[in-house]
Amino acid sequence: MASEKTIGRIQAQIRRRAAHCLQHEIADPRAAFVTITKVELSSDLTQAKIFYSVLGDETEVSKTQHMLDHAAGFIQRRIGSILRMRRIPTCRWVYDDSILEAARIDQLIQDTLARDEQIRGAAASPGDREEAGESTGASPDSPTDPSEGRAD
Repeated sequence: MASEKTIGRIQAQIRRRAAHCLQHEIADPRAAFVTITKVELSSDLTQAKIFYSVLGDETEVSKTQHMLDHAAGFIQRRIGSILRMRRIPTCRWVYDDSILEAARIDQLIQDTLARDEQIRGAAASPGDREEAGESTGASPDSPTDPSEGRAD
């Protein structure tokens, strides 16, 4: 079993080499919009999950997955050429939808903030402030009769 430092170093090497292959060595236009997001290497160094994201819709994701499956052997050989290991990890490509999920959550937050602003704008109308006691300057805890607050 390898140490965490060794696994991290090998993961970084795999990520750099796979990204280089996709950018410079594969002559497929589907590889142009692929981003390697992370690599997870098993503790026994035999399996590598390469997570990727792609710009586009579901059909683009499907086409890219097909291209990556087709080029997996070539990319694995290229990764093996830089790793100084007896056994090269078997690479598996996994679509990473965390970017889409983050964008969805960000949109929900923006919608909620906009709705809160609308509610605050409606609550700040003059009729509502008089009912809350804001126009008189009296707070709910302060006495209404000035003589109640004195200790004679």
